[in-house]
Amino acid sequence: MKRVVAGALIALTVVFVYRSCLEDNEVSVLKGNSMLIERQIKNVSKLIVTEGHFAEVYNYEDSKALFGSLLAAEKRALVVVNAEVTIAYDLKGLEFELDEVQKTVFLKKIPEPEIKINPDFEYYDVSADYFNPFEAADYNTIKEDVKALLRKKLEASPLKSNAQNRLLSELSNILILTNTLGWKLVHNERPIEKVQDLTLDNRTIVD
Repeated sequence: MKRVVAGALIALTVVFVYRSCLEDNEVSVLKGNSMLIERQIKNVSKLIVTEGHFAEVYNYEDSKALFGSLLAAEKRALVVVNAEVTIAYDLKGLEFELDEVQKTVFLKKIPEPEIKINPDFEYYDVSADYFNPFEAADYNTIKEDVKALLRKKLEASPLKSNAQNRLLSELSNILILTNTLGWKLVHNERPIEKVQDLTLDNRTIVD
């Protein structure tokens, strides 16, 4: 009888140790996967920049009435503008959470694109009447008008979509890794099964 009891205790001990080893192994794998996912997300946290160049010819004219409508003092300028435009995503602003129990990565925030327009102005054929000279306000008006024209050109160009595609390419690395490890990726409370499921914020920061 004692041998039977001893045998049963040994068997129970072996089962307990075996299960304990399995659980420890599962926890180790889970922790390892979590660290791998977190490391991968940090690896893609780099600045993605798309550059473009635009040229614009702008005619500036201003007329100032003198003595009622008897005379007009005019000024004008021909401005040639060459501009460098950059669109950047700083992925250090990428916010995420890992849920090890549900094996889910939650993308909380994808950074907004930062758009910078750096125009270089060259003034030609500048002329002004004595009573209507060029002033600092005129140059500021020209700069603002030209920037508005360049923004319209940017919207009609493929630069923004190119920058977005580069961003999605980086984010797809996270999706591939999570799928490979049997995890889920969730963004905006929606499971992401393919890159096209990601929705990006269209707001921009313009300098």
